[in-house]
Amino acid sequence: MSRPQSKVKIEWSPEFAYAIGLLTTDGSLSIDGRHINFTSKDVELVELFKKCLNLQNRIGLKSGVTKIKNISQVQFGDVNFYKFLQSIGLMPRKTKLLAALEVPDWYFFDFLRGHFDGDGTFYSYWDPRWKSSFMYYTVFISASLGHIRWLQKKIFQLLQIKGHLNHSGAVHQLKYAKKESLKMLDKLYNGKVVCLTRKYLKIRDALFIMGRLPKTMREKHARVL
Repeated sequence: MSRPQSKVKIEWSPEFAYAIGLLTTDGSLSIDGRHINFTSKDVELVELFKKCLNLQNRIGLKSGVTKIKNISQVQFGDVNFYKFLQSIGLMPRKTKLLAALEVPDWYFFDFLRGHFDGDGTFYSYWDPRWKSSFMYYTVFISASLGHIRWLQKKIFQLLQIKGHLNHSGAVHQLKYAKKESLKMLDKLYNGKVVCLTRKYLKIRDALFIMGRLPKTMREKHARVL
């Protein structure tokens, strides 16, 4: 009997880890033990996902699933990659079951950047309570409490920043403010990395206002401009 053919090269790299982060948030494993789907409202993310895993499958549209029209998706079959994803902690119907994942420390922040681009958010504002007080937060989101707690523990292990957990119904948020956020962003955007353009530019512009752009982002700032 012939062995299942692999479409994805299973080898950790910054791009591979980023794609795993995307799958963790916006991906799904079919119950058939073979098919993997990645869906996003940002077609750029689907294109990045394909590029990182060197997939040749075409990008399609998934309509009628949510109120958002024309959501982009790519779906492919790969038994070996499917089994690998299971071995590191992913599974079908993972939304509330997700917990710790086996991601090498060396590639953790590439994974985390994919996680952030998939389901995270960054926002900033002038706080009216104090003169010249500009606030900003980096936020990771999950429907699984076990997973968001693992993220918090892993980030603290590697960066010594605690963040703060917020819970609203079925959604759990891990938030980092100002000093901790800046330390986080310096690791997420360390050099010329794969990332979602709109989120990167939003962060860069907010930090540029305050003259707090990390060195790694200042270097990329010059290249983007």
